[in-house]
Amino acid sequence: MHGQMMRLPLTIAALIGHAARWHGGTQIVSRVPEGGIHRYGWTDAHRRARQCAQALAALGVGASDRVATLAWNSHRHLELYYAIAGSGAVCHTVNPRLFPDQVAWILNDAPSGWVFFDMTFLPLVEKLARRCPGVAAWIALTDRAHMPVSSIPLLCYEDLLAAEDGRFAWPDLEEDRASSLCYTSGTTGHPKGALYSHRSTLLHSFAACAADGFGMSSSEVVLPVVPMFHVNAWGVPYAAAMAGAKLVLPGAQLDGASLHELMENEKVTLALGVPTVWLALLQYLEKHGLGLSTLKRVVIGGAAAPRSMIRAFRERHGVEVIHAWGMTELSPLGTVNHLLPKHASCSEEERDGVREKQGRPLFGIDLRVVDGGGREVAHDGVAFGDLQARGHWVIQRYFGGEAHGEALEEGWFPTGDVATLDADGYMKITDRSKDVIKSGGEWISSIEIEGLAMAHPAVAEAAVIGVKHPKWDERPLLVVVVKPGASVTREALLEGFEGKIARWWIPDDVLFVDSLPHTATGKLSKMELRRQLASFNLPPAA
Repeated sequence: MHGQMMRLPLTIAALIGHAARWHGGTQIVSRVPEGGIHRYGWTDAHRRARQCAQALAALGVGASDRVATLAWNSHRHLELYYAIAGSGAVCHTVNPRLFPDQVAWILNDAPSGWVFFDMTFLPLVEKLARRCPGVAAWIALTDRAHMPVSSIPLLCYEDLLAAEDGRFAWPDLEEDRASSLCYTSGTTGHPKGALYSHRSTLLHSFAACAADGFGMSSSEVVLPVVPMFHVNAWGVPYAAAMAGAKLVLPGAQLDGASLHELMENEKVTLALGVPTVWLALLQYLEKHGLGLSTLKRVVIGGAAAPRSMIRAFRERHGVEVIHAWGMTELSPLGTVNHLLPKHASCSEEERDGVREKQGRPLFGIDLRVVDGGGREVAHDGVAFGDLQARGHWVIQRYFGGEAHGEALEEGWFPTGDVATLDADGYMKITDRSKDVIKSGGEWISSIEIEGLAMAHPAVAEAAVIGVKHPKWDERPLLVVVVKPGASVTREALLEGFEGKIARWWIPDDVLFVDSLPHTATGKLSKMELRRQLASFNLPPAA
């Protein structure tokens, strides 16, 4: 016997339709490449998305065709999100921060006949054009007055929309139809594509809006600093429409001054981004003696949030930090950190110990940690092993068929993270499997050491890598960027670890540098750091 309920497909167009119908006057604010601020409501966004869908059809875009974007967080990029997927094509967001060779490889691996780009990336586009012969049209995301002079033929986005009336009905789509395509940036070798469906995106949006997720509602003013070219800005453009929230899109200006100005002017209550962005904001606020008058919560993901950052937001600005974890293959949301009622009686120090974990799995995601033999380890917060995931928005295989192959092992996705799970279900990443330091046959967590180093008031950023050792195979090296105007010695940093970690975990040396390398998504690149320091010699006493 089946239930006697309506069956409406879970499709992305339904999100913007809902936002337009019931939250039509709620603003979408964005910084645009031409300069200045653009404002309109969800009703206007819906109309323009339908005009865009008509323009796509006029260009010859058909069902399941890939349409690529090279763009920042803006209202035009948002329109493309909905127009492409809503019309039955696949929105292929490409990370322009990758090396040009990688961008060209991605565009050719998932052939896209049309590429929409922000003018910031015109030099990149001109390089790509001769290497991507399958692209029929390059469309600049601007108006006629700001069209750039280029060595290649370009179409104008606003001209395309102006030719359409917006009287467009979203087609009926199956919810399992492909909706968007995102490529990983942290893999060795070529990036791999994760092909999401309408259904997986809608379910992911429900989780993001939930109280134990990002807690979005129509009363929120949401600022996704995480780029829309990186895992769909963690799903925020979809979740904001579902919630009917005000959306603030920062464009290319992600420095501390620009973010603070947007936050204050638009009364942002919720912001999301990687630790490097928040580090720059906190430094800017401290330098200029500024505060955050409306911001209530910051979601930090992409890399571990050090305890010092969690405390700085809370103690100096009254802002709650919500630690989250995910990856491209998980759409990306996997866990979110919220305290349980039992933690109300704990000390602030004990609560911070919980907050710096990556959080608990949401409904729709299941996690397990296994040892080298594939056996699940105890949920005691101590035993660690390889983290695996499965769920409603986890990929089954990578895009591209047999060349890329199945992504699962016995029905679980191997994340590449080394982690623990405690009795309450809190997951803590202790390292990436490729970054863990193996000293004398024992594992050392680089992330835990980095967090302690970042707690020093003179340290702006820190990284720990394994350096070859004749006796112990590898030993930890601490690499530090000191805050402007501050000073600290090697000895002071090493002494700070005493009594906080096992003595054999304490780094053998400290190297002071002006800056650390980062990936295209703002994460610390330990692979590049290891390459740079491949010939580093530890002191003889070590």
